[in-house]
Amino acid sequence: MRGALSKAALCLALAVPAAAQEGNPVVIAALGDSLTQGYGLSQDEGFVPQLEAWLAERGVAARLINAGVSGDTTAGGLSRVDWTLGDEVDAMIVALGGNDMLRGIDPATSRANLDGILARAEEAGVEVLLVGMSAPGNYGPDYKAAFDGMYPELSERYGTLYADDFLGALADLPDRRQAMADYMQPDGIHPNADGVSLIVEDLGPEVAALVERVRDGGGD
Repeated sequence: MRGALSKAALCLALAVPAAAQEGNPVVIAALGDSLTQGYGLSQDEGFVPQLEAWLAERGVAARLINAGVSGDTTAGGLSRVDWTLGDEVDAMIVALGGNDMLRGIDPATSRANLDGILARAEEAGVEVLLVGMSAPGNYGPDYKAAFDGMYPELSERYGTLYADDFLGALADLPDRRQAMADYMQPDGIHPNADGVSLIVEDLGPEVAALVERVRDGGGD
């Protein structure tokens, strides 16, 4: 009888993904651009290391893989998503589109690329947190509506978790001029270490929810 129970327990353990088993960290690939990669920051100051530390401090067992590439567009993300989704990856943060916007790429093209990324993740059985961006008004209302709207629409289509703006924590500060001085690098595009800390405080709970979704065996 004891042998039968042990065999049953072993079969059950093999049937449960490793990340869902207690004590094993959930492996999360952060697919993004320079904001994810940590442009202009020391190795421990970027988004990925600060986020991993934030999760650890709160008892969330997760290991993050930095799959951010400076200058990358949604097309670049799509071109490398297959090797980013390695066998060990349980979940993925997708934070792309900023460089598409800076280059004025048609939002329909960016949308198609993001759609391809999310489709690949779905095929691989990998849970996703999709992080949006907000286009400035100088591109015109039609561009802004199409760009801003593609993120929540794709998130709903694929049933991902969703955060509306990677830089939302900084954009919501009351004094924009002071926020730029305190939390941005001199280029005015990339956050400094303190800015990243605010971003992590904002997005950290969403990533913790992503970990919980993996451990629960996926969304609805």
